[in-house]
Amino acid sequence: MLSVFIILFITLSCVSGVTVVTQSPLITVNKGQTATLVCNLGTVTGSAARWYKQTPGGVPQFVLYFNHSYSSPTYGSGFSAPKFTSTHSSQSDYSLIINNVDVGDSAVYYCHTWDNSAKEYISQ
Repeated sequence: MLSVFIILFITLSCVSGVTVVTQSPLITVNKGQTATLVCNLGTVTGSAARWYKQTPGGVPQFVLYFNHSYSSPTYGSGFSAPKFTSTHSSQSDYSLIINNVDVGDSAVYYCHTWDNSAKEYISQ
């Protein structure tokens, strides 16, 4: 059985001493399964979660943008449902869901948001 490694980049960014975006560091799933990546936006509420995928030697690719007040995500070029989707459990807790995982999904995934109070982007 083929396993797929999905790494979540961990760089804790602190903006104005309050906002820290957190993610779980590494998940391993078998081909064909569903991968769920979780991101907490810390004290940022009302902002969207943006997800990026980066393969070794490549540049980050925009996967999707999702705000808790939207009914569905906005996708980057080459990414779409039902392969990729997003959910939220609160205004600061978001998930990226990758369905029917394949070897091509092995990558570093970044969670990114805008902190309006600090007027800065924060990434994880």
